[in-house]
Amino acid sequence: MQTIEVGIPGTADADGIVRTYLIDVVSRYHGRPATDGERDTALADESYDDLQGDTGILLLARDGGAVVACAGARFAEGHAELTKVFTLPDARGRGIARRLVLALEQAALERGLRSLRLDTRSDLVEACAMYESLGFRAVEAFNAAPYADRWYRKDLGAGTEQSPAAT
Repeated sequence: MQTIEVGIPGTADADGIVRTYLIDVVSRYHGRPATDGERDTALADESYDDLQGDTGILLLARDGGAVVACAGARFAEGHAELTKVFTLPDARGRGIARRLVLALEQAALERGLRSLRLDTRSDLVEACAMYESLGFRAVEAFNAAPYADRWYRKDLGAGTEQSPAAT
């Protein structure tokens, strides 16, 4: 049974999946397994302590009790910026990331935010396809993220696909 819950940065479950995500991202970027130094740099550079309370949210997806995916959003003036959207390789293709993004969308709507945005890379073909299928559109760069080459935005409001209940 799959469930979605709010995660707490700094806990073993949250740190474990975020660490796995960062190792995966660095390895994909370099086209080889990440070195210990690259992994440590990514962990230091990619703080996620703010994904809680008034500044953000971190969601964890569980399957049979094990954490298999995560997704977060930082709340800012009028928008939520998605980050750390990741599913373990053996759990991909089951719509888990989609449900997490929809749950983040619902959280943004509940806070009165007007849009979602994110940066990503074009080589993450499946992720880009998912974002586009959810109504995100490509936009001009809104940050100088060193590894990003694609930026997306989705305006929220009438007609927005609603988040399914966490099951």
